[in-house]
Amino acid sequence: MKTASLSRFPRRAWLFLSLGLLATAAGCKGSAEGGGAAAGNKVKLTLNWVAEPEFGGFYAAREGGAYKRAGLDVDIMPGGAGVPVMQMVANGQSDFGVVGADDVIIARARGADVIPVFATYQTFPQGIMVHASRGAKTMADVFQSGTLAIEPGTAYAAYLKKKYGFDKVKIVPYDGGVARFVVDKEYAQQCFITSEPIAARKKGAEPKVFLVADEGFDPYGAVIITRKALWKENPDRVRAFVRASREGWRSYLDDPAPANAVMQKLNPTMDAETFTAAAAAQKPLVENPQTKKLGMMTRERWDTLGKQLKDLGIIDNVPPLDEYLVAIDE
Repeated sequence: MKTASLSRFPRRAWLFLSLGLLATAAGCKGSAEGGGAAAGNKVKLTLNWVAEPEFGGFYAAREGGAYKRAGLDVDIMPGGAGVPVMQMVANGQSDFGVVGADDVIIARARGADVIPVFATYQTFPQGIMVHASRGAKTMADVFQSGTLAIEPGTAYAAYLKKKYGFDKVKIVPYDGGVARFVVDKEYAQQCFITSEPIAARKKGAEPKVFLVADEGFDPYGAVIITRKALWKENPDRVRAFVRASREGWRSYLDDPAPANAVMQKLNPTMDAETFTAAAAAQKPLVENPQTKKLGMMTRERWDTLGKQLKDLGIIDNVPPLDEYLVAIDE
């Protein structure tokens, strides 16, 4: 759960600061700390934030024994401000990491040796929330007046700016909390569906959320990545990790309580009620009627995203799909 002191902004900022180092890091060999192939069945998974429901399936896989049954001893490392997940995976400090799909393509375009192997969120969980009292019927209405707090430099912000323009709304930096939103009816802000809307409701506000995915920008969220070199060296290990993670997510979706209890001890800033609400809010984003298999990915989705990032000027060239999409489930 984002709070004023723990926002998602720093992790995104650090990610892009670290991308400049990836081309060099991609050529480095893994260290003894993170090299799964060199450390028996020890595997390190680095998250891009602290223990929260968006990672619930991974904790469920560990606590419920799915990883152990797959022959893996998985160490889940929490992320946060200053943890460059992409760089850690690219240079072998971590076997697996959790990032966004747009981050994967940007990193690949800059020479990083990373590949996606599992997509937790089938629907992009980022949105814009406004006060229901404003009467906004569509996302377009949000950009007609008032103030919008949004994180600069993100792909989805660039997409919304190109689609709707920012000339009629006052843009201010996103501060990671909901305090101003609660007291200002003309204030809108970016949100993670499992975070800010829940926090705002707990403070008495009535937010209405418009998902960015519904506007045509829908990258996979909470994507597990690994090095392509690790995939080539030990595909069985990667497949085992993916299968066990899928089993963990099945367990978490069916009953999030056990993993939530573990995560709450690791992240006491989030109360049990919020863990429960966040797990419920994200469930249709992780699995929907079109989800044939948890964590599934399609070439079409990745192809569309690459073209969108190029169209937005975020990357110069779209990385060829065959260079970073591998047949994990074969």
